[in-house]
Amino acid sequence: MSARGTRRAAIGDLAAKKAAGEPIVMVTAYDYPGAQVAEAAGVDVVLVGDSGAMTVLGYESTVPVTVDEMIMLGRAVRRGMTRPLHVADLPFGSYEASDELAVTTAQRFVKETGCDAVKIEGGGRTVDRAAAIVAAGIPVMGHVGLTPQTAGALGGYRAQGRTADEALAVCRDALALQGAGCFSLVIEAVPSPLAAALMPRLHVPVIGIGAGPAVDGQVLVLHDLLGIHDGPAARFVKRYDGLRERMIDGVAAYAADVRAGSYPGPEHQYGMPEAESARLAELLGDLEDGANR
Repeated sequence: MSARGTRRAAIGDLAAKKAAGEPIVMVTAYDYPGAQVAEAAGVDVVLVGDSGAMTVLGYESTVPVTVDEMIMLGRAVRRGMTRPLHVADLPFGSYEASDELAVTTAQRFVKETGCDAVKIEGGGRTVDRAAAIVAAGIPVMGHVGLTPQTAGALGGYRAQGRTADEALAVCRDALALQGAGCFSLVIEAVPSPLAAALMPRLHVPVIGIGAGPAVDGQVLVLHDLLGIHDGPAARFVKRYDGLRERMIDGVAAYAADVRAGSYPGPEHQYGMPEAESARLAELLGDLEDGANR
């Protein structure tokens, strides 16, 4: 089926695309209109990313966003689309402490947002959490390289794996997550040669963001690629539009019309039959007479 088909996507569709050498298109979106746009554009996967903490909720990092807030965003996205695979980020602090916590949080996301899978970040103990969630029957997408939830421990928002030792650590994390049963991996902000060297060793679909062209697909944040988000963009972002500037222009034009008295015009107003208008004047007159007695 084509990328613009009407059938709801399944986990196995990504593996089929990888086997066929068909690039996977993924975007990160956070709300109902964003999901509608993603579906109309024919993307394969929509990630409800915890980057929404900064992009739409105004936090300084992904760390403060809560489970309840992420579930609210996930439910909005689910209502806005039917076909793309729906993946939800589990936020910082909602899965790391124990397998039981990880499974409970993942179950809540599936039940309350209708997502098809969850995504968790990092290797190490995250590998055990991924395995526990998979064992509970919930598909898991892993995430290696730059992991924003723990960016502080990685030296900030910077590329990972730029030395051989760092690159080997990224590879070990990726292979461990694959071994834990993750159906797919995101690899973020790593040198292209590292991603290219890793790909022959991975049999699950790999989605890159700042990982070069050797991976099976790409993901960008909708607000970044459309130019809605303010501020400098990461090196890997390509802006396909400048919607923020056009949105500002539109609102400024509206404000100018209001201040000039040219909005609303006749075409924006509702009329009333003359007889009803006359009747209203009579009733208002009676109302005023009664108030003055």
